[in-house]
Amino acid sequence: MMKKWIMTAASAALLAMSGAASADSEQALAQKNACMSCHGVDKKIVGPAFKDVAKKYAGDKTAEDKLVAKVKTGGKGVWGPIPMPPNAQVKQEDVEKIVKWVLSLK
Repeated sequence: MMKKWIMTAASAALLAMSGAASADSEQALAQKNACMSCHGVDKKIVGPAFKDVAKKYAGDKTAEDKLVAKVKTGGKGVWGPIPMPPNAQVKQEDVEKIVKWVLSLK
């Protein structure tokens, strides 16, 4: 019984750590692609805080596709007068990972 409990606890810890490592790698991806130049995780810089984006789009099943398109093509007017420039140079899979990460923030 004790051995089973230890294995279960170890598995849970590994899963938790892999989730944290994944979030760290997505934040690093956002930094590498200059997203963090205009967005903070929990504070507005030029654009909105990523946590504010997650809150705004919580429950919106179309948010991921909308935000991926917005990152690639740019946007304006949703968060104020300063436009977000297009980021067409960022690989599609990187944009998708970053957007999923942003939407997962609480």
